Amino acid sequence: MLEKTPVSERTPDALAPAAKPAMHPRTRALLEAPILPTLLRLAAPNVLVMLVQAAIGLVETYFVGKLGTEALAGVSLVFPAVMLMQMMSAGAMGGGISSAIARALGGGRREDADALALHALVIAVGFGATFTVAMLLGGRALYSALGGEGATLDAAMTYSNIVFAGMVLLWIFNSLANVIRGSGNMATPALVTCVGALFVIPVSPVLIFGWGPVPRLGVAGGGVAVVAYYLVGSIVLAAYLRRARGAVRLPLAGVALRWPLFRDILRVGAVAAIVTVGTNMTVAITTGLVGSFGAAAIAGYGTGSRLEYLLVPLVFGFGGPLVAMVGTNIGAGRFDRALRAAWIGAAIATVFTEAIGLAAAAFPLAWLTLFGSEPAMLDAGARYLRIVGPAYGLFGLGMALYFASQGAGRLLWPLGAAFVRFVIATGGGYLALRLTGDMSTVFVALSVALVAFGLINAAAVAGGTWKPRT
Repeated sequence: MLEKTPVSERTPDALAPAAKPAMHPRTRALLEAPILPTLLRLAAPNVLVMLVQAAIGLVETYFVGKLGTEALAGVSLVFPAVMLMQMMSAGAMGGGISSAIARALGGGRREDADALALHALVIAVGFGATFTVAMLLGGRALYSALGGEGATLDAAMTYSNIVFAGMVLLWIFNSLANVIRGSGNMATPALVTCVGALFVIPVSPVLIFGWGPVPRLGVAGGGVAVVAYYLVGSIVLAAYLRRARGAVRLPLAGVALRWPLFRDILRVGAVAAIVTVGTNMTVAITTGLVGSFGAAAIAGYGTGSRLEYLLVPLVFGFGGPLVAMVGTNIGAGRFDRALRAAWIGAAIATVFTEAIGLAAAAFPLAWLTLFGSEPAMLDAGARYLRIVGPAYGLFGLGMALYFASQGAGRLLWPLGAAFVRFVIATGGGYLALRLTGDMSTVFVALSVALVAFGLINAAAVAGGTWKPRT
């Protein structure tokens, strides 16, 4: 344990050590290299890793769909809870981790950056264990409230219990990946994820349907494959961070746990987690509203809204580099460069997400028929995509600026935008359904909510919410 009071006892962004170590080339690139080429270079592996993770979920959904509508509906009930964990660990608390690391490196505080890696690991274990206990004890009540019953509820519980039993591993995996991303290294997490996908994508159907000596596990097989993936990936990322060659190293001894470093992560990550909870509560409550129309409607909406969920990791492909670049430049006092990077990244994300939304609205069955063919399921999913798809661009704009705001450590306005989105989507959807009895009006409320989310975040950043306090 360190006996003298380290720099980390002081406010992390306030002071720098008297003698700064040599700046790592990755940190220098974030501060000095041209913004657009640097963002694209960093985003390429990050987008790849997000697409691969999305592919893992899609492959699993595809094969679960072969087990029947009840199995697909059961997994759809669990999906918002699993995505909540994914978004909280990778995008929310993970963003807080990346932001703290980036600002420490930008300010020349390498010792604090290393210590922050250990604090991130402790946070991951704590949050993962908490959600494991919560879902093992309360999962049945949650899925029942969302409309699950009979075979659908049984499938949901089977899948949920397995995945949440290994939830600590998902948190560790995403937290360590964000430690690495905070240093400007997007390639290593991408490599680990892609290699892991080569394992889990073929293993998942084998476990679901059985093959040779491997027994048929049904819905449980998909959960087992996912847990195994995060176990192996966590071990590999931890081993990488134990090496001394990168910009950040994971120390396991000689560093005392200090509240100022926990605070540096949590002051961004905890607020971002509230935003994430609001996003997932929106989907969960909407799933409950749609659930009054039956299991097929749940499956259709769940399959359609899964495309919206996939936009989050796609935007995070650019958001991860934005957190690192904005955070590093904010730490170095380069506000104007941080702001330019945010708008460039947001523009790219808007174009990508709007293109996907328009394509989904024009050809909804091209997506939906990948997962099933029941008419009621296709009808619900098509209604959702035709109404909400055109608003995906503003959702992408809002999410990109949300990630950039994590890097800046300024999340008050994104939190407000998320609250407005929640109120419009859930409150507006409930009132619309009560007044009309038409499922489509719920989707109209969701579309308006996405538009409001994007415009509020854009107006806040344009209005100078990041300007240094004087």
